[in-house]
Amino acid sequence: MNITAERIGFGGGCHWCTEAVFQSLRGISKVEQGWIRSTPPHEKFSEAVIVTYDPKVMSLETLIEIHLLTHSSTSSHKMRGKYRSAVYTFNEQQTAQAADILDGLQPAFGGGLVTKALRHEGFKPSNERFQNYYYQNPDHPFCKAYIDPKLRVLLSRFSDVMRSSETPGPYSPRANCSNASSRSR
Repeated sequence: MNITAERIGFGGGCHWCTEAVFQSLRGISKVEQGWIRSTPPHEKFSEAVIVTYDPKVMSLETLIEIHLLTHSSTSSHKMRGKYRSAVYTFNEQQTAQAADILDGLQPAFGGGLVTKALRHEGFKPSNERFQNYYYQNPDHPFCKAYIDPKLRVLLSRFSDVMRSSETPGPYSPRANCSNASSRSR
């Protein structure tokens, strides 16, 4: 592992979707899919991923902005128990940094972000057959309906930080996302 690598957790929607989003970015060396719990009142496990990244290649602010744009970060819908909208941090400094970034991004989302900076307190990995779901099942109807649109957002808004077919790493980008349409916040 890279000595400068850092870890951060993200939850907000289906972990298959969240996993695919972060696997598609440069500077990401590992994405662990599963469930994360935090401190009370967020102690129940919720679908999420842990991302290991190189801060020299990808900033935490960019990762958080991507996360906010690729799930319902302004919605307090009835599934928030299963899909808690959060940035899970591993130390106090990271918690403060994530909270500051979320505060700074609030105006771009009309001040309605429900996403919180929460301390990571535990992780349970998904069953191995569901890990790396998108890249093992790119033509599955779920992937086409729910994950491809998120990757098109990445391609239209963050193409400069997406992996290319020439980018070394454990994940390969999807060719069919090159027809991305422009999308605004």
